[in-house]
Amino acid sequence: MQHSTNRILTTHAGSLPRTRDLIDAAKARVAGQDYDRLLATAVDQVVARQTEVGIDVVNDGEYGHAMAEDVDYGAWWHYIFARLDGLAPGTRTLADQPVHRSEPGNVKLTSFGDRRDWGKFAQAYQDPSSGIFTGKPAPFPVFNGPIRYVGQEAVQRDIANLKAAMDKSGATQGYLAALSPGSCARLEDNHYGNEDDVLAACTQAMREEYKAITDAGLIVQIDDPSIAENWDQINPEPTVEDYLAFTRKRVDAINTALEGIPAELVRFHLCWGSWHGPHTTDIEFRHIAELMLEINAGAYSFEAANVRHEHEWKIWKDLELPADKVIIPGVVSHATNVVEHPELVADRIERFASAVGPERVIASTDCGLGGRIHPQIAAAKLETLVEGARIATWRLF
Repeated sequence: MQHSTNRILTTHAGSLPRTRDLIDAAKARVAGQDYDRLLATAVDQVVARQTEVGIDVVNDGEYGHAMAEDVDYGAWWHYIFARLDGLAPGTRTLADQPVHRSEPGNVKLTSFGDRRDWGKFAQAYQDPSSGIFTGKPAPFPVFNGPIRYVGQEAVQRDIANLKAAMDKSGATQGYLAALSPGSCARLEDNHYGNEDDVLAACTQAMREEYKAITDAGLIVQIDDPSIAENWDQINPEPTVEDYLAFTRKRVDAINTALEGIPAELVRFHLCWGSWHGPHTTDIEFRHIAELMLEINAGAYSFEAANVRHEHEWKIWKDLELPADKVIIPGVVSHATNVVEHPELVADRIERFASAVGPERVIASTDCGLGGRIHPQIAAAKLETLVEGARIATWRLF
């Protein structure tokens, strides 16, 4: 994992806007050699654009995680459905899943439709003119048999596409995103009958993907919004202590899946969910940051630019970041169409640098830009990210 030894390095959180050809092909379920060629060309182009604008740590834009709509908040998760055996088509949407009530010492996830944020702002979420309405959800698959990873061919395709694109563009460091065991285990279970067994099976399945990526010399980014986002999917609101006990199982699952993988080849991404909603029921970062640092990663990526969480940079004044670790704070937001001024980006970078040292800060976006904002705006946000890092470099080094 590189450090910002003589300048502030830049990266982004993963998803970038797909090309029209890729979206149309995914919608039409095009497969085979034609799709593989289309995907490889698109990855070449997106890596080239990243290097041209000045992004230091690049990825494939998550193009290997198919997205069939212009607006898609779930491709980071949905991609795994095609890479797991043990799934069957479901009849319920996430919002229609069973509602569970938690009790002290017995935390249970409830239905997505029972989220406290969604309940508090129900009118806005159901209003197509509100800007946060996401349309009618589709039914989700369910676990109906033993969970087994069958995505070997798909992940090797992603690895080959990214490495080939990096060779062509001259990029020196790249990563691929992969789902966390905890997020993997959030589907409805009709087989195991025990959430611990589901989590254990997902842990072993996802380990195969992490190993394939890191064995190829690439960094793996573990995407796990559930570490923070689950808080809002528990009714009634739990105590922080109960939530941390519930979440520790998910952290332990990540570490189990990463056993034997060098920490410098791992970055962990945390967010509070990417939907464009109020987020007034998000858990505060200070409650989960220390637990996040127990994950065996070389770097920690987290939201820090959106207006609900920007103030939380101050927790790093008191947190002890292990000496060999770096942080990857979001200094450009995916949650607004406003393109941040480079001076603001530089200010945000400098706050974190003042707390942990500039060499331990890599500037990033809050979350994936793909499927959330227009491609032209996404491109402008990457440009302002790089320019802000240049300004911060001038001030800090």
